Amino acid sequence: MPPPPPTDRLFFRSLALAACTVVALAACGKDGDQVEKPRPVLVVTPGQGPDATPVAFAGEVRAREESPLAFRVGGQIVRRLVDAGDRVRRGDVLAELDPKDLRAQADAAQAQVAAAEGELARAASDQKRYAKLEKEQLVSRSTLDAQNAAYAAAAGNARAARAQRDVARNQSAYTQLRAPRDGVIATREAEAGQTVAAGQEIYTLAGDDGREVAISLPESRIREFTVGQPVLVELWSQPGERLPGRIRKISAEADRQARTYATRIALDAEAAQAVDLGQSARVFIAAGNPTATTTALRLPLSALQRGEKGEMSVWIVDAKTNALKRVPVRVGPFGAESVPVLSGVRAGDRVVAAGGHLLREGQVVAPVDRENRPLPKAR
Repeated sequence: MPPPPPTDRLFFRSLALAACTVVALAACGKDGDQVEKPRPVLVVTPGQGPDATPVAFAGEVRAREESPLAFRVGGQIVRRLVDAGDRVRRGDVLAELDPKDLRAQADAAQAQVAAAEGELARAASDQKRYAKLEKEQLVSRSTLDAQNAAYAAAAGNARAARAQRDVARNQSAYTQLRAPRDGVIATREAEAGQTVAAGQEIYTLAGDDGREVAISLPESRIREFTVGQPVLVELWSQPGERLPGRIRKISAEADRQARTYATRIALDAEAAQAVDLGQSARVFIAAGNPTATTTALRLPLSALQRGEKGEMSVWIVDAKTNALKRVPVRVGPFGAESVPVLSGVRAGDRVVAAGGHLLREGQVVAPVDRENRPLPKAR
């Protein structure tokens, strides 16, 4: 049989190509009709209570009672008897000023007392003599009154001189700086030979009445903490070992520059014996609002989905069908890793914890817990 003309060959080739295209399209349509495999998603249930993740604050071990020590008078330091780190007893002399000028003032005050007492004695003798003369009507009554007034003035001058002498003696005694209680010298701010003013800090004395940790709480979260709240203290030198304590005091006013509140953490009696002054520490405090009358449900921050206008929502998995539903929520102040949900979810809801931006409304998913275990459907 003779071969077909070229036009017929082109026709049959086009027909075969069209048939292949139809078959391919049919195959693609068959694949598109397959059911989409459910996407695994991590779900959590809203928890009740404060943020389970504690917040850590850097701190330093300090004494409960820290006393800045200073001379009550000014002068030149002639002796410094202790240094930082030395242990002292109540009444121990810590430093001395040059006492020469103050001793001279005390001697001058004593001389004024002697002169005033001599004048008082003369006025008393004259008073007795004039009183006798007045009885014999040898002097007038007005003359006796004048002598009585002179005696009263002399007595007042004597009392004033004695008071000035006592002040001068005290000033002389103030040239010795003594420890007001037992403790350890924490810092030293002056050296022998230095001239200091009255009230200028020389030492800081750390008392033996307990050890605390000083921290600063941020202004933005100050309402999440309260006096008496339990905490855990971990020393930098002993990682992993946490000592029990509690918040003893929170400053009533924030630092004007740092905008933080000075806070003291009291350690238990046994824990206080395991720390040394100046050690660095971390204080772990469970965040939350301990003064709230009701505790909101909490969700991880990664569960929140923010809309175009800033509205918040979460994905909830239907327990029976595993289908997704976007639910608007109202949240409270953000925590370090979680946020209180004031409305929109209930305890027991299956909330998608992460990856919400990849999901869509009505999508069927395969929920798993944090251990990657599938969650069964509800009956």
